[in-house]
Amino acid sequence: MHKPTSRVPCILLLGYGVLFSLLAINPYQREIWFAENLTVWIIVGMIVVLYARGIRFSDTAYILMSILIFLHTIGGHYTFERVPFDVLGDLFGFERNMYDRVAHFSVGFYAFALAELLVMKRAVRSQVVLYLFPLFTIATVAMAYELIEWIFAITNNPEAGAAYLGSQGDIWDAQKDMLSDTLGAIVALVLFAWRESVRKAEKRV
Repeated sequence: MHKPTSRVPCILLLGYGVLFSLLAINPYQREIWFAENLTVWIIVGMIVVLYARGIRFSDTAYILMSILIFLHTIGGHYTFERVPFDVLGDLFGFERNMYDRVAHFSVGFYAFALAELLVMKRAVRSQVVLYLFPLFTIATVAMAYELIEWIFAITNNPEAGAAYLGSQGDIWDAQKDMLSDTLGAIVALVLFAWRESVRKAEKRV
């Protein structure tokens, strides 16, 4: 579907490598750093394996996927509630650090690549399924991740558990995180639908 000639994936991978190396130095808490980066390593590993096996996404998909990778790497260094991120608070008057919400929103961007993969593999014929499958997949992953956070929080020391959760005293934090993931997926799928409509229009010309 996409010619493997673009340098964008390699540039993004190099950028991640540089960012990771810098932020691996003296993180706020090494235990939290490892737990947060483990998720990123799995994601990056899966993308690299798919690329090596010839499954190449568009540059747009790679850029969207890299946003979470970069944000999560930064969050692992500071812990999400301590990342210097006052811009949303200053703009909208939020009392809590909204960095983790933005990161969760970017999780939904992976719906774009999932939709591309379905088209690439001709896995579905229904347009409804083409959009609902990535949306439901993101929602399921969001729920699973909240369970992983909960397990980590109750099996580690209280300070590390609280820092990993990053709930900042919000009892509805898990639900809001899952909503952020899902809203991000909706935005990504709207972008995907727009791109597909543009491509179809260009083919008709």
